[in-house]
Amino acid sequence: MSGSLTIAGLGPGAAGLVTPEVSVALDEATDVVGYIPYVARVPDRPGLVKHASDNRVELDRSRLALDLAARGRRVVVVSSGDPGVFAMASAVFEAIEAGPAPWRELDIRVLPGITAMLAAAARAGAPLGHDFCAINLSDNLKPWALIEKRLRLAAEADFAMAFYNPRSRARPEGFARALTLLQEVCADSRPVIFARAVSTPEEDLRVVPLPKSTADMADMRTMVIVGSSRTRVIARSGPPIVYTPRSAP
Repeated sequence: MSGSLTIAGLGPGAAGLVTPEVSVALDEATDVVGYIPYVARVPDRPGLVKHASDNRVELDRSRLALDLAARGRRVVVVSSGDPGVFAMASAVFEAIEAGPAPWRELDIRVLPGITAMLAAAARAGAPLGHDFCAINLSDNLKPWALIEKRLRLAAEADFAMAFYNPRSRARPEGFARALTLLQEVCADSRPVIFARAVSTPEEDLRVVPLPKSTADMADMRTMVIVGSSRTRVIARSGPPIVYTPRSAP
């Protein structure tokens, strides 16, 4: 049997947001490899072996998947959202580059998924309708000074910004520092979207002006989107619509 490795995105949470292409790959897999909560989202079935592992072991997880594929298994590595956005695709390719030569010749595919950023933006309206950037606020794999530099430059360039991993129990102070920096640089009341667990039963979405935004409004399940100076809020009887116009003066 010829082995293969597929790196797939499971979307933000709802089963309906898993792409048909990813569903087919999961149906054909002999092995699923990934972080514990993501592997748990894949239904059990006869012939499927699940390999769940804890957080922060991405390279070990990648090596296991590559080894299984090299032995003829049909392996799917799962991530939430899109596997190429702060997720497992980069980790797998790091392992391939540093690993044995045969790994480079494996049948490897990356299947895109709907990111938490795009799901959150869709719930709010169209806050990413013009130029934007995405920044991971975790300093596990890069120094805080680099995060702060990128935040400052993005704010000065007037991008809308989407923040992954804004705040955790292990590092609650980082997001507070990020908000302080943005409040100093932007000095306006642009909207901030706090979108928690979008597309799941725990979904919660709040739109708060930047000066009134506080760190405790976010956790690791929250996607934070900060509008640009051009971002608009349309008030209505239900939740407001947040959008960024397609043009800039």
